[in-house]
Amino acid sequence: MEAGPTPVLALTLTQTPPTPISRAMELLDIIKLPDPVLRKKSAAVEQVDDDLRRLLDAMLETMYEAPGIGLAAIQVGVPKRIITIDTTRDEGPRKPLYLINPEILTLSDDRSTYEEGCLSIPDYFAEIERPASARVRYVDYDGKQQELEADELLATVIQHEIDHLNGVLFVDYLSKLKRDLVIRKFTKAARLDEREKRKHVAL
Repeated sequence: MEAGPTPVLALTLTQTPPTPISRAMELLDIIKLPDPVLRKKSAAVEQVDDDLRRLLDAMLETMYEAPGIGLAAIQVGVPKRIITIDTTRDEGPRKPLYLINPEILTLSDDRSTYEEGCLSIPDYFAEIERPASARVRYVDYDGKQQELEADELLATVIQHEIDHLNGVLFVDYLSKLKRDLVIRKFTKAARLDEREKRKHVAL
């Protein structure tokens, strides 16, 4: 998820961050709309091992660099149920949260609205209404099962990223007219980009 331009509250996360990430780590390519990969449903992770943790570290580094406050594995072309989140932005020490096989247990009846963006739909923001809080079960970086009660911005980011794991984008919550306009805009941009690439290859 891309951080919106409006100020938001910094939330305290409970998970202990792992060892520091090397700035030399190779960044991953973030898939953009209209790539059909974004519509794929991600598969559950069967084992938390060092390979998976390397992927998590690379995802977090890519998310920070973008910059963003949430990233799902499918956004970097990996159809696994993995999410990285850090809502602190520039408001204090980093507090990364890793959710493996996240499952929403409950959603509140209360609603809240945030101006959402997405690293796969860059520079486009829209106000989206979602449940204001959520209880989530997940497996953490160390392979341990956890539960988290999230509200405010964190609840929104978790819902946004779990949507990605199910092939759902935040623009799907817009009216059909607005959604179609966004998709057409990014489809046209992708075609123009592809033409430019072919032109340079031809030269």
